[in-house]
Amino acid sequence: MNNLATLLAESAWAERDRIAVRQDDLTLTYAQLNDTSARIAALLQAKGVRPGDRVTLVMPNVIYFPVMYYGILHAGGVVVPLNPLLKAREIAFALRDSGSRIALAAPPFADEVAAAAAEAGAECLVMTSTAFGPLVQGTGPMPQIVDRAEDDTAVILYTSGTTGTPKGAELTHRNLMTNAATAAETLLNVGPDDVLFGGLPLFHAFGQTCALNTAVIAGASLTLLPRFEPAKALEIMHRDRVTVFLGVPTMYTALLHAGIPDDHDLSQLNLAVSGGASLPVEILHRVEEEFSLTVLEGYGLSETSPVAAFNPPDRPRKAGSIGLPIRGVELTLLADDGTPVSPGEVGEIAIRGENVMKGYWNRPDATAEAIRDGWLHSGDLARVDEDGYYFIVDRKKDLIIRGGYNVYPREIEEVLYEHPAVAEAAVVGVPHEIHGEEVAAVVTLRDGAQATPDQIGEYVKQRVAAYKYPRIVTFTDGLPKGATGKILKREIVVKP
Repeated sequence: MNNLATLLAESAWAERDRIAVRQDDLTLTYAQLNDTSARIAALLQAKGVRPGDRVTLVMPNVIYFPVMYYGILHAGGVVVPLNPLLKAREIAFALRDSGSRIALAAPPFADEVAAAAAEAGAECLVMTSTAFGPLVQGTGPMPQIVDRAEDDTAVILYTSGTTGTPKGAELTHRNLMTNAATAAETLLNVGPDDVLFGGLPLFHAFGQTCALNTAVIAGASLTLLPRFEPAKALEIMHRDRVTVFLGVPTMYTALLHAGIPDDHDLSQLNLAVSGGASLPVEILHRVEEEFSLTVLEGYGLSETSPVAAFNPPDRPRKAGSIGLPIRGVELTLLADDGTPVSPGEVGEIAIRGENVMKGYWNRPDATAEAIRDGWLHSGDLARVDEDGYYFIVDRKKDLIIRGGYNVYPREIEEVLYEHPAVAEAAVVGVPHEIHGEEVAAVVTLRDGAQATPDQIGEYVKQRVAAYKYPRIVTFTDGLPKGATGKILKREIVVKP
């Protein structure tokens, strides 16, 4: 049996009465989660869903999400999870592109999903306790999980579409099962007594694998937060005795800004994991000092299920490093011509192994461009040290070339985060008639802090080579962020 849904069935057998998922006062034990998912599977089957059919799921981190997710899988369907903040036009594209006949929506987002479904010729089911609850309870559970081949598609994750229309990364049952098993067994070392923080969006690869599927395969508990707010996150960690915090860099910055209330006991918290983007070393050290724990960074893409590299808990942690390739995965660094770079040089990360996607849904051209000679080309630039630890330098597309010299934005951002007045920073290139590109920094200041653009620029100038420091520094109240909290550089506009 290769169906990802077997993870839930096995934990329901072993940890029947243990809480699987919590959303404030709402809880589901493993037995309840498994039973309700089996009823969803029967309902979907009655509506004509057959093995391999795509079902779109439009929900935030609410208790319905894992029920629907495993219910779709139980029926042999393919989950197409979407950001609930998308508008009807964007949802309709995913419905049409994936060929989904059914869309499952949470009530606050039902209007947009219903409009999209009508446009795409799909059926919209709204998950309300009054309308949908009795329907589910009146449906008997599907007794058997539909068997799937390990290379059958389990989930289609649509990329953010930074170039052209979004592409659907096809992740197989084997991709997701092996990635969750590795996360549970060798990266996070979690078991039934652990409580994982569920603030990462479950429609995204990071939250789906490292929070939901990892918790389920370990028989642990997942406590959900539908929308990240630092004060609420701290309350949940205290209330539910969270042992593992999973977050992206902007979440850690927000937690530091909020501070731990005196009446909150976070002594159970023993591990924090960061991914989704590079965590500035200064923020990492401050989090470790404030929360008295170790922060481990990892690296991956939606196309790699997502984890490809991680700082192993049983080896020395290297601040600023994404660690080593995880088991079953290989990494290499390639030059522009596809050949391996020399030791110590910067190259593009290429990945192969059990975590790499099947391809992009109905996009053989994009698949062939991304996966060449068996290696997935990431678009990320890195170097590797003598111990085999990888260090992200920057996104290939974010590289700034000023006067013929390469400037890696992350290096400059690291320096900016060391400035006592800086809360968040992003470095981008802007067109320049002489140098080709000029280095620009967009900065948010900490509450109560004061600094001028010239002071910020001079601070960096004293710490990096002359061609690297930002000649343009602007202040903003907030940087644009995506659904996972990742800073979206493509939405930053700086005037030359």
